[in-house]
Amino acid sequence: MHHEIDVLVLGGAGVDTVVHMPELPVPFADSHMIRPGIVTRAGQSGDFVALGTSALGLRTHHLDLLGDDPEGDLVRALHREHGIGLTAVPQPLGTKRAVNLVGPDGRRCSLYDATRAADTDRLPESTVRALAAVSRHAHVVITQPCAQALPVLREAGPTISTDLHDWDGSNPYHEPFAHQADLVFLSCAALTDPERTMRRITERGRARIVVATAGADGAYLLADGELTHVPAAVPPAPVVDSNGAGDAFAAGFLHAWLNGAPPLHSARYGTVAGAHACTIPSTRTAAIGPEELRAGVASAPPVTRPCGG
Repeated sequence: MHHEIDVLVLGGAGVDTVVHMPELPVPFADSHMIRPGIVTRAGQSGDFVALGTSALGLRTHHLDLLGDDPEGDLVRALHREHGIGLTAVPQPLGTKRAVNLVGPDGRRCSLYDATRAADTDRLPESTVRALAAVSRHAHVVITQPCAQALPVLREAGPTISTDLHDWDGSNPYHEPFAHQADLVFLSCAALTDPERTMRRITERGRARIVVATAGADGAYLLADGELTHVPAAVPPAPVVDSNGAGDAFAAGFLHAWLNGAPPLHSARYGTVAGAHACTIPSTRTAAIGPEELRAGVASAPPVTRPCGG
């Protein structure tokens, strides 16, 4: 079958205003002087994944709702500059936006504008179907209204991945994504027992591969029932910001996996791409290229397996 698109990204288009704080939580005061300044730029989860897969040579297309507003213009310009196909469905409530407070250690607190989405939002079924029909793979961001697109994607036939981010393992909002994807990424951030959550995803859903990222501790890979710890890659420069690291990990993993690499090898690619992302200030948008990624994987620490139960 002929595929015009390697990775179709659904959802997660938006704009972040990045504010570097002297410390988090923010000390209460009448005012704070902020350096290196306050920057508004396009780039939320879907944008970052699309940027990452495109920079690694995968033909990428992004589908989401966008407003006719300055934020929407920033998102359109980002895709234009990087040559990424974009199908923008009109969103009368406006383009998604957030304020990211970033601490000196690179940790962040994101404040999302909840007025720019509604439970009734839908990606037109005919549009999803037409794009999915010419796509090898679909990466579904957990933003509204992507859950409703999952059955259409399943029917159309591409493999599906999703990122549950800091899911706690029980919030029902994430379950349709967790259970209908073939490949599930999530963060260990809110999990007391990552392995238990990972195994439950494979038991209850379709996923054959689950990857839980653990920041400086690397990642955990559950594939074919076996859990493996994948050590973190050494960042190529000082760590300045964790924003976008999970999206970069997903892009690196997908690049290897869609080129036929086994899951463990793909996870090593993910750790290198994720470590690279931590060296990019969140005020900028830059993805790792294929040569840099390959070089990083060649020098990445070895994996010892299996791990745990």
